Amino acid sequence: MPRTIFLLRHGQTDFNVQGIVQGSGIDSSLNEMGRRQAAQFYAAYGHVPFDKVYTSALRRTQESVQRFLDAGHPHEAHAGLNEISWGVREGTRITLEEDAEYREVLAGWAAGSTDGRLTGGESPEEVAARQRPVIELLKSRDDERTVLVCMHGRAMRVLLCQLLNYPLSYMEGFEHSNLCLYKLEFTGTVFTIKNFLDVSHLQVAG
Repeated sequence: MPRTIFLLRHGQTDFNVQGIVQGSGIDSSLNEMGRRQAAQFYAAYGHVPFDKVYTSALRRTQESVQRFLDAGHPHEAHAGLNEISWGVREGTRITLEEDAEYREVLAGWAAGSTDGRLTGGESPEEVAARQRPVIELLKSRDDERTVLVCMHGRAMRVLLCQLLNYPLSYMEGFEHSNLCLYKLEFTGTVFTIKNFLDVSHLQVAG
């Protein structure tokens, strides 16, 4: 019987609204909308008997699933699931239109140069390397049939490439939005996506 992984991006923060890069160095909290998104996700999935809830070490992920922790689900935080470090640019607004270095680095990643990084930051290869021990942990815990993993946009793209055996250069293919869900099944050898960029839980009135 396959195991099920609910892979969730954290809810909205004020930095998300302002277009400011957070990365692993900005430990922001959810804003009012983010807290509402978290409540909507719990309303839709609070009945699921999660054996374990995993988050990054950053508060915006734990806040996104706090209702599950309050309900008694076991929880582990792993820094290996933290967002990519954007180096000296964390806490600043970065856009493709305005920032040549950012544009160049992202283009390099898409072209296969996934060891590139912004000044002082991490490369996707480095993020992938710190995720691997967490992936091996998830794979090894056969008794955890259904788990919830809450993390971050860019790091989630890297993780999905690793789980599905895609090159990291494909990571832009995994779109994300605040409190979006990717639902995966794991047979013991192979991961497959069952729900892709699912936000149906956010479209319920309220």
